[in-house]
Amino acid sequence: MTPVLTRGRELLSILDMLSVKVSTKHQIVVPSEARRSLGIEAGDRLAVELTKDAIILRPRTARAGARLRGLGSEIWRDVDPVEYVRRIREEWDERSPG
Repeated sequence: MTPVLTRGRELLSILDMLSVKVSTKHQIVVPSEARRSLGIEAGDRLAVELTKDAIILRPRTARAGARLRGLGSEIWRDVDPVEYVRRIREEWDERSPG
């Protein structure tokens, strides 16, 4: 299986298998070819994903807000925000003693 490095929507296939060695402190060094291809620099954070038989490292956005942006956005597809707020306000008005 050829390892695949992702960068946004681009895929970079590496023909030669990149390998790393785990140190006595359980550390690894990301190969320079992979760092250059993905723009990884010293101090960058990587997200770690575990699958059944693999460890996947991906560049991680530094700011939490940027990582969460768009989360749950699919529930708002085809929803008119003005109409939604208007409907919620009307429901509140109906419930409030008045």
